[in-house]
Amino acid sequence: MTSTRYLLTFSAVVMLLSACGSDRNQSAEATASAAPAADVPFEVTTVTQFDAPWAMTFLPDRRLLVTEMAGVLKLYDPERNVTGTVSSVPAVFHAGQGGLSDVVLHPDFATNRIVYISYAEPGEGGAGAAVARARLALDANGGGALEGLTVIWRQVPKKSGDGHFGQRIAFDRDGKLWISSSERKEFDPAQDLDTNLGKIVRLNDDGSVPDGNPFADRGGVSAQIWTLGHRNVLGLAFDAQGQLWAHEMGPMGGDELNRIERGANYGYPIVSNGDHYDGTVIPDHDTRPEFRAPVISWNPVISPAGLMFCDGELFPDWKGSAFIGGMSSMSLVRIEFDGDSAREAERFDMQRRIREVEQGPDGAIWLLEDGTRNGQGWLLKLTPRTS
Repeated sequence: MTSTRYLLTFSAVVMLLSACGSDRNQSAEATASAAPAADVPFEVTTVTQFDAPWAMTFLPDRRLLVTEMAGVLKLYDPERNVTGTVSSVPAVFHAGQGGLSDVVLHPDFATNRIVYISYAEPGEGGAGAAVARARLALDANGGGALEGLTVIWRQVPKKSGDGHFGQRIAFDRDGKLWISSSERKEFDPAQDLDTNLGKIVRLNDDGSVPDGNPFADRGGVSAQIWTLGHRNVLGLAFDAQGQLWAHEMGPMGGDELNRIERGANYGYPIVSNGDHYDGTVIPDHDTRPEFRAPVISWNPVISPAGLMFCDGELFPDWKGSAFIGGMSSMSLVRIEFDGDSAREAERFDMQRRIREVEQGPDGAIWLLEDGTRNGQGWLLKLTPRTS
């Protein structure tokens, strides 16, 4: 398929097409047929499509690993526009929000070829998130396999239902592994230190518990926990100073961006800047100062997914900013920081549900469109506007 470059537009016609769905074989030209917007500082290239993609990461050779929720790991070469498949992905629980999710490289990938994947797996009591690591063996045909795959972490316990797995993965500058573990729509586990649901956990790269975790003295899964009181964390990333940030979907209102600090309790479901879907009121954060309040909250919500800090030279004015994909808001949100505080600086109407945001090797911004509603998940590339 030939890539098509276009200027992002705010046309209501195209928004309607994106919101209501369209044939999977609709061309990029048809998707981008309306007049360009004059005030958008980037161009968008529609690159290729995947089946309900969830996450992506760049290899050192500039190829992309892309996860598809049904349990398929793809290898895409932007230079040749060729897509291959990486085999030996474990069986996944593919329903609702469950499936194959994140993929990241080990910090020493160039020498050890180790990758990490997160996914929902079935088991006794229902389903739960898991993280596995394996060696990525590539072949000459544009594909490859995961060798020696080992599960190093699981949500405890497994639960019925198909929502709120979380399972974003990030590495810090010391090589520690961080995982977001959402509360599986069960509310109360987020405050229970005897489960790792509704938490952000910190591990060694092999899944063992490192020194310094705040609840290590309790033993068991409590020793994994770094923070608690989270709902559905779908964005996890470190800034240039090594500070971890996470965003999570609130209930009815109250999406959050949080500065993650050791041992902090972020309050869910005791406090939230939103309310339960049945109309039950949840007290706001400012009523309970012992709980850590979000740095930014959104109501109406943006349905955040994906989180990336811009540190390249291609967009110099955005260096240090974070970017969040918006699903229900069909947007790309830029965040500016001032020390420990932050604010929404810009919101770009992408006319697509944005699931994932990554920075490419050349500093371009790459997006994955969420395809869970219509199977159409475009890979998009953003570069500075040239006219």
